[in-house]
Amino acid sequence: MSALTTTATRTVRGAPARRGVTLPRVLAAEWTKLTSVRSTGWLALGTVAAVAATAYGLGLFVRAGDGRSGTWVVTSGAVAAQIGLLVLGVLVGTGEHSTGTARVTFTAVPRRLPVLTAQAAVTAVASALASAVALGASSLATAGVRASVPVPLDLAEPGAARALVGFVVLGTGMALLGLGLGSLLRRPADALVAGMVLVVVVDPMLATNPGRVTDTLRALLPGSGGRLVQDDAALAVLDAATKGPHLGPWGGTAVLAAWVLVALAAAAFRLRRRDV
Repeated sequence: MSALTTTATRTVRGAPARRGVTLPRVLAAEWTKLTSVRSTGWLALGTVAAVAATAYGLGLFVRAGDGRSGTWVVTSGAVAAQIGLLVLGVLVGTGEHSTGTARVTFTAVPRRLPVLTAQAAVTAVASALASAVALGASSLATAGVRASVPVPLDLAEPGAARALVGFVVLGTGMALLGLGLGSLLRRPADALVAGMVLVVVVDPMLATNPGRVTDTLRALLPGSGGRLVQDDAALAVLDAATKGPHLGPWGGTAVLAAWVLVALAAAAFRLRRRDV
């Protein structure tokens, strides 16, 4: 009896210790969730195709001497990228709430905030990759158009390299905004409508009645981050036409970042204070 007890004790002592919930494990779980859903891949592929097709179509209207650069042609599908990646973020943020699996997830991770942190990380990585692929596809799709005008893609032009990098930054920011709205509102339709209104609807409505007040409001919308994908020549044209603040590319990025932080902070607050 004593020998059996000793053996059992040794077995228990020799068993591998169970690891608790760690951020790397939560990250791995969220990445698996994101990549195992087939619709995520189709959405990313559709976004890449839409960006390339939009850039190609708009490039057909570019003529020599109209002030358009090769950088503008390549990044002209930025709105399509914003919409597609905004939807991606919303789907990540609302996915478990709409299917009811959030209770299982937050039972496994009672502190909850690591889940939102992991979702933000994997969404940022996925959207940055999708944006980079979309940028490459757009460059290939418009190569013939740019050569025929010609409007070469010259990285030595002021603001050209920053605009290309900004394309990826803008797409990532929009995806994180969608994640914040989705996690906060928890219903795909509500979050999509809110995101589309902020990014796509309000700005053109305000643009129909230009003035100091409306132009200032436009500068404070998330779409102000789109200034990051404009080269210096395009920014000069925008600044000459607006009666609002001249934010520059980094000021517009700061506005988008503020929207992302507020949305994610509100989602974190609701996650901690209210049940799923």
